[in-house]
Amino acid sequence: MERARDDIRAPDLPSDGLWVGDDPGQMDQLVSRGPVLIHFFDFSQLNSVRTVPYLNGWFERYRPLGLTVIGVQAPRFPFGGDPDEVTRAAERLGIGYPVLVDPEMAFWKLYGCEGWPSLFLWGRGGALRWFHFGEGEYRATEEALRESLGPSKAAELPEPMRPIRDTDEEGVEVIAPSSELFPGDDGPWTTGSGGTEFEVEYEAGSAWTTATGTGRLKVELDGTPQESVEIQGPGLYRLALHDGHESHRMRVVLEGEPEIWSVSFAPARARA
Repeated sequence: MERARDDIRAPDLPSDGLWVGDDPGQMDQLVSRGPVLIHFFDFSQLNSVRTVPYLNGWFERYRPLGLTVIGVQAPRFPFGGDPDEVTRAAERLGIGYPVLVDPEMAFWKLYGCEGWPSLFLWGRGGALRWFHFGEGEYRATEEALRESLGPSKAAELPEPMRPIRDTDEEGVEVIAPSSELFPGDDGPWTTGSGGTEFEVEYEAGSAWTTATGTGRLKVELDGTPQESVEIQGPGLYRLALHDGHESHRMRVVLEGEPEIWSVSFAPARARA
């Protein structure tokens, strides 16, 4: 969590940027009308995707009161810079605000982002009011953007968003999941490079994969077959969902031509 920095001013948006959705215009014009929230994300990265429902909710709640929301697709993997894939992902994730495609991550580097996702809130006039790296701090972020709308909007403010997941509730004890795994090391795991299957052991509330290509993943947990996962192009796919923090050995068998770039894990709340 980070508070205001009045000495930092909003950088200009790229004049030749490629946008999914309407070009929002120049930054100086945007901040003259109201606060601007910049969301750096990757549509196939777990932490990024978990933040998108909050961005969608804030966009719907506060856009009528003057908030501008801008997404920046900063690709973590090679396929993430394809504008067509970003367009499809924005539709799939229900993103209604404009998204800048940053294939070389030039805008990401200009901002000094430290991971996915990264959030920056610019107040009216262009001063930095809030920034946060990674997941979480949803209530604090919303409080910052509500404050940035100014006292004249106070009577019009809707109720803050309720936590989307139980792990987002204040005061809830959450158990950290296993670290992200990269089965193919420097590249994707494919049937040609790594073989038709791999196994991982993990502790988490759910398991996900960043994948592309086409085909099917047959999943087993502790030797028990689970529902197969269809891979239809670049994105984030759920492999397993649990009732809480659990330990499992997962076997994944590739059919067709899927490419597995990473396997990541989401936290769960501690059981009473």
